[in-house]
Amino acid sequence: MHVIGRREDSTGPVCDLGAYRARDGSTGASVSLDIDRPHAAVVVGKRGAGKSHTLAVVAEDLARAPGVAPVVIDPMGVFGGLAETDGAVSGRVHCDPTIRADALPPRAWPALLGLSATEPAGSLIWRAATESPTLDEMQAFVADADVTADTRRAAANHLALADSWGVFDADGLDPVSLCTPGPDVLDLSGLDSEPARAVTRVVARGLYEAKVADEAETIPWLLIDEAHAFTDEIAAPAIETVLTRGRTPGVGIVLATQRPSALPDAAVSQADLRIIHRLTAGPDISAMATADPTYLDGALTARLPRERGCALVVDDSTESVHEVRVRDRRTRDDGSTPRASDFGVRSETVE
Repeated sequence: MHVIGRREDSTGPVCDLGAYRARDGSTGASVSLDIDRPHAAVVVGKRGAGKSHTLAVVAEDLARAPGVAPVVIDPMGVFGGLAETDGAVSGRVHCDPTIRADALPPRAWPALLGLSATEPAGSLIWRAATESPTLDEMQAFVADADVTADTRRAAANHLALADSWGVFDADGLDPVSLCTPGPDVLDLSGLDSEPARAVTRVVARGLYEAKVADEAETIPWLLIDEAHAFTDEIAAPAIETVLTRGRTPGVGIVLATQRPSALPDAAVSQADLRIIHRLTAGPDISAMATADPTYLDGALTARLPRERGCALVVDDSTESVHEVRVRDRRTRDDGSTPRASDFGVRSETVE
């Protein structure tokens, strides 16, 4: 069995990815991914090509590996099956998780609320976040601020919007608590895009800081589905920190997206593992082709898979390329597309 991402002299836990796919379409020997060390990986593919399935397959075996803690950012609410108990995997689903207001850096607050840090209301909110640990105290700070009535009113209205999201709580999620065996699925499907990005930033930065401070006894892996939705100035800085600096303290990251062209440049350039499912959009193919390694036999476009569930895996660790058919999941898949036929046929009487 070959282990992608691993040098020959290494050992340790692996992810059972599937089997090699021969050029004639037949299935070959089994193939795995190294999960003993943290990696930075991207999983890309057009809608329906199997990228979320592959992300779940990786998460399943991360959850079984000793000393590893997978944390899944689930913006669509489709990864709950990862937390079911199957004898080896037992995890938690956090529906609409909350975070502490002071876990978000003060400089991020104006952008979160759609304001510029240089305009009066945005500047006031930045000051409030700097001086206040909770959202209630931020609102009190604004109410008492020595500014014009218009500035005070605008800032108060934006903080009221943040309050309406219900995502900020003094007892919010502590990222260190996610560094435990078993998967943690953060179901963000009930949150608007802005609070979902705030949660993602706090979790990504928190996992990184927990390892830097030696507060985590495992190697956390952050897995983000629909990663293109988190490339704004709210979540992107923390994600890029994990991408570019996470492997040294010990944080792995996997970004899955149907729009690789929307990812930050660092996502592709820093990824040592690139799992590429079928792509058809020109900009997305170009985004992956810019990282074409010299050891790729021919152009990337000529090697792209056409079948669902098949992937081209580019491994920078060992400078090799592999054609793989990803295995079936072992946990419940909540991401299948509903069909009208699932709901039966309605009979109608015509008078």
